[in-house]
Amino acid sequence: MRRETSIHGQWSSKLIFVLAATGSAVGLGNIWRFPYIAGENGGGAFVLIYLACILAIGLPIMMAEISLGRRGRQSPINTMATLSREEGLSRMWGMVGWVGVAAGFMILSFYSVVAGWSLSYVFRAAGGAFSGLDAAGVEALFNGLVSDPERLLAWHTLFMIMNVLVVARGVRSGLEQAVKFLMPALFVLLLVMVGYAYSLGHFAEGLRFLFKPDFSQVTGDTILLAMGQSFFTLSLGMGAIMIYGSYLSSRASIARTSAAVVSADTAVALLAGMAIFPIVFASGLAADAGPGLIFMTLPLAFAEMPFGLFFGTLFFVLLVMAAWTSSISLMEPAVAWLSENRDIDRPVAAVIVGAIAWLLGIGTVLSFNLWSAGFGFHVSWGGEVIYIGGTVFDILEYLTMNILLPLGGLLIALFVGWRMTRRSVEDELGIGSRLIFGAWYYVLRFAAPIGILLVFLKAINII
Repeated sequence: MRRETSIHGQWSSKLIFVLAATGSAVGLGNIWRFPYIAGENGGGAFVLIYLACILAIGLPIMMAEISLGRRGRQSPINTMATLSREEGLSRMWGMVGWVGVAAGFMILSFYSVVAGWSLSYVFRAAGGAFSGLDAAGVEALFNGLVSDPERLLAWHTLFMIMNVLVVARGVRSGLEQAVKFLMPALFVLLLVMVGYAYSLGHFAEGLRFLFKPDFSQVTGDTILLAMGQSFFTLSLGMGAIMIYGSYLSSRASIARTSAAVVSADTAVALLAGMAIFPIVFASGLAADAGPGLIFMTLPLAFAEMPFGLFFGTLFFVLLVMAAWTSSISLMEPAVAWLSENRDIDRPVAAVIVGAIAWLLGIGTVLSFNLWSAGFGFHVSWGGEVIYIGGTVFDILEYLTMNILLPLGGLLIALFVGWRMTRRSVEDELGIGSRLIFGAWYYVLRFAAPIGILLVFLKAINII
């Protein structure tokens, strides 16, 4: 008999699920990565391609992943094992769950370190550390942080403790209470930042950059970047959306809730761009400053602007909130699995998962200072000598973002689109219109796998 609720609990409403799933999807990828990628790839043209990719790849895969979670009502590992058995398929399909949980766990280990930077910058901004600094001073401030392993470890530890405290309390008392506060607060803070950006007098310039298409700058790489961002920004393929789906009521529409999550996630990315680019232009800085846009370019802007201390602090609080809602979702699948399979109480399971992720994160902490030379070896290939390796952070990021996440998403699309019976898929999704279901099913089976495969091939430098 199919479970109506997970043993871990259930969201109290569809709105809470939307907030939780949006919180999982909204993270540094929206507020940090999206603006600088857009800035480096022509602004508006990239945004249009990104939105098309969200509809063609992100939404179909999200609906499939949520449907798997709700049908299995367990951790991703146990869900995939159960559904494979029910569909009469090979036990090897159970590996889909392991891929997702492993990817999420590894991401959590280095995500916590980067989120620690944001946490550190909240206190730096509030203390006026940016005031009077020039570009060299802001760069020295950032380099001073990442080159100090003890300080990085302290912020990494604090952020991981924040995650453990939430996840240990369970679905209703922990995850739900956190997202009920953090997500509305995040949207309010983001709107306040947009209002501040509007007041600086360069808002129209920022909007033109973000939304006016310049297709002369579009290349094949631009399209592949947009595909990759549309996939990664929704937390797909890492077990988070699947476990959150397992807590969703059977009466809720997966199609509508998925569309709401995708819309909210995209809105955050666009609002972040609307907040950041006018600030950058008002300061006469470069919009294509790359990853340094958040931690080096914007502090310089806040240092020179009226009320920069207040709004700089607000901005980094916003970053911490976004990172926090994402990281608790990364921890949840492994905690749920420990609780199900090892008969461990949730608080103990949360401490175990947090401690192991914290230990693995030490490798990322040291990647920016003592171990910055990295590890690796040289191989001969086609007459060329190729270096394989990098820092612990480089290796973890490459393995998760370029291998495990695309692989997980591809396997989800293939499992739901090609291996589950159509009747099972229709039964779980509950889409009344056969035309709408048929269109979604076609995209899931063909367009989404092809798009993910292209992203994967690009990531490993085959195309």
